[in-house]
Amino acid sequence: MTEKVPLHYSLRRNAFGRLVFTGANGEVREGVVPVRAFPITAPNRGISLIDTDGHELAWIEVLNDLPDETRRHVEADLANREFMPEIKRIEAVSSFATPSIWRVETDRGSTSFILKGEEYIRRLTPIAFLITDSQNINFLIRDRTALDHHSRKVLDRFL
Repeated sequence: MTEKVPLHYSLRRNAFGRLVFTGANGEVREGVVPVRAFPITAPNRGISLIDTDGHELAWIEVLNDLPDETRRHVEADLANREFMPEIKRIEAVSSFATPSIWRVETDRGSTSFILKGEEYIRRLTPIAFLITDSQNINFLIRDRTALDHHSRKVLDRFL
């Protein structure tokens, strides 16, 4: 187990549930937002705490190094802000021409969405893809090689 890094600031929630940052100098900023630098490739590393004017107040190198309560505050805000289901299996597509309806199994359950065009499938890394549906919801395929044969075959038809 790694030792927690001492912080020169504190985070708490106000009565409205928003994050409040108190710096080492006692300065208080309400409405602080955590932002991941690399949300796909390194989700637990490189997180910035940003104030309402877009200024960085603190940099979190490794999320797990934070004290437990602070880490829970940051994780909760990130989860609320970043809704991105991860596709585990492509069950079916209505057509190999677009627009098409995709039925998928995600880490949050089964769903379907409309893919407007092939350009809405973006390669993030050699094995990771981001698919944006007609409602602008992003679906992540973290590792195409981890998908079953059928899912890889369907995805390949659109690439």
